[in-house]
Amino acid sequence: MPITLYDAFVPTCLQQLGAVAGLIDKAEAFCEANGWEPSRIINARLAPDMNDFAYQVKSCHTHSKLAIEGAKAGTFGPELSEPPQDFDGLRTKISDAVSALQAIDPAELEALIGKDAEFRFNDFVLPFTAEHFLLSFSLPNFQFHATTAYALLRHLGVEIGKRDYIGALRLKTDQ
Repeated sequence: MPITLYDAFVPTCLQQLGAVAGLIDKAEAFCEANGWEPSRIINARLAPDMNDFAYQVKSCHTHSKLAIEGAKAGTFGPELSEPPQDFDGLRTKISDAVSALQAIDPAELEALIGKDAEFRFNDFVLPFTAEHFLLSFSLPNFQFHATTAYALLRHLGVEIGKRDYIGALRLKTDQ
């Protein structure tokens, strides 16, 4: 059986969203254990010209839940609101994305294949089909932001490893 658009996008995002939720928990525990103000992690950046941890987490929401909404609508643009500035708010963003992705009917996503979808920011437009938008634009962006959130925590000394980044594997269940 060939892999579907749903199979390629939704379970992959759900796996990584679960990992990002775990990263938020570990970041909060690290702050509590080390007497750090949460803002020390929430506002941390890998480089001065990069966005902070909160933005990285918010962007995982954007490039999963909002990306699918954009593909359905035929247009997607950057989500420019400020990210939450506390761990509970970041967790809420992730749980909102998880709930939305869990509610998607696979047939609804498959019905988008071949339909126009564009990325639009002011006068800048990138034309895609829905499947190419999700797989070649949003999924790499999603993974970039999840990876950056992980790298920020590692850089700050939070004790995490590859298992924390990968999340729950989708193992074969029938023997």
